Amino acid sequence: MNAAANLPGEGVRVAVVGGGILGMTLALRLQRSGCRVTILEAAPEIGGLVGSHRLGGFTWDRYYHVILQSDRHLHALLQELGLSESLRWGTTRTGFYTDGELHSMSDSVEFLRFPALNLVDKLRLAATILYASRIRNWQPLEQIPVVDWLRRLSGRRTLEKIWLPLLKTKLGENYRITSASFIWATIARMYAARRSGMKQEMFGYVEGGYATILSRFREELEARGIEVRCGHPVEAVHDNGQDVDIRIKGGETLTFDRAVMTVSCPRIQQVCPQLTEAERERLGKVVYMGIACASMLLKKPLAQYYITNITESWVPFTAVIEMTALVNRKNFGGNALVYLPRYLTQDDPFWTLPEAEIKDQFLGALERMYPEFKRDDVLAFQVSRVRDMMALTTLDYTAQARPAVETSMPNVFVVNSAQIANGTLNVNETVAVANEGAARLRSRLAARPLSMTTVEN
Repeated sequence: MNAAANLPGEGVRVAVVGGGILGMTLALRLQRSGCRVTILEAAPEIGGLVGSHRLGGFTWDRYYHVILQSDRHLHALLQELGLSESLRWGTTRTGFYTDGELHSMSDSVEFLRFPALNLVDKLRLAATILYASRIRNWQPLEQIPVVDWLRRLSGRRTLEKIWLPLLKTKLGENYRITSASFIWATIARMYAARRSGMKQEMFGYVEGGYATILSRFREELEARGIEVRCGHPVEAVHDNGQDVDIRIKGGETLTFDRAVMTVSCPRIQQVCPQLTEAERERLGKVVYMGIACASMLLKKPLAQYYITNITESWVPFTAVIEMTALVNRKNFGGNALVYLPRYLTQDDPFWTLPEAEIKDQFLGALERMYPEFKRDDVLAFQVSRVRDMMALTTLDYTAQARPAVETSMPNVFVVNSAQIANGTLNVNETVAVANEGAARLRSRLAARPLSMTTVEN
């Protein structure tokens, strides 16, 4: 007897719309349930937010990513892909730029010496972090504004000196509608990156960055018969009751038994005209932050901190990420790789700035922050932008905004990163959403004899 005969999705043609890590993981899981899966990705390459680019002759991630030892879903995927042996680990240091000065905040001693807060404020801040790291029942936090929660735990001075500036740089004015679950998830993840003793941060990466992971992942998908179609932007998804027609830009229409949307909520609204008004209203309640992230290749490091948090409002970027404080500089010819991210609300005028102006602003700020930095140190500078990057856990998010897996279109489903409610946007959480989504979809995939057809309009 064929062992696949009892698989719930045997023979069902499924389109996964979106070829990021979430869509790729979902496709792999559905294929193992017996489905015949096709990934439809608008971009020329798969990967989405974990995609790579060339910078100064070297290939690395377009946006900054690290792996934590607590990222169990991602670790399981890497083991599945045969990449566990390619993981590299290192301890890193943390910087803090406040009141025009750069301070190290890498261990308990440096924390106690931090001049921006008095001893009582430091104790309350430490207690806040410890308390948040031990919370397991996070749902009640969705009812509490993040500022109110932090003020109660850390006090007014710490809120105004530390938390509020950090929230504004990360969320803009959206901090006013964000729940306490956002900062809880952030603290819980970063606390997990620290080990015993001096609580040093332990971060990891795969040799070659996500380019290595994506290359191996695509090999695995194609070896399993999963079709990956890049350069296929979806224009419309129509549910006929028996199957789903997907129109691709350029006129081609593909027909599947099922379609799973892994793209952002605004994109789902755009390409799925059959959704009800209630569904559209709910999807519209998801508030996204975007990002403009500059990648720089420098002749030398700035300060050797992996991350430098910034509370100064005049600095035009959110943080300084020195990737080569973790990744060996030999990967970049002995040079230093630095990311300068700026998180943006949807109406931020920064979206329209040309790259040359962004470069001038960012390098000017670096000259003020790091007196030894010179513009001649910059070997390459490139800006990447994504509008619908991170869905915020706004107040009462799960009840009011979190997208449902099922839709009113009986053959169309949603599995996307906006369904992360008890974590922050990162690769581990994205893989977890894909795993959970695939498990829920298995019972909804009834076998059908229909095969995919192609119609030219």
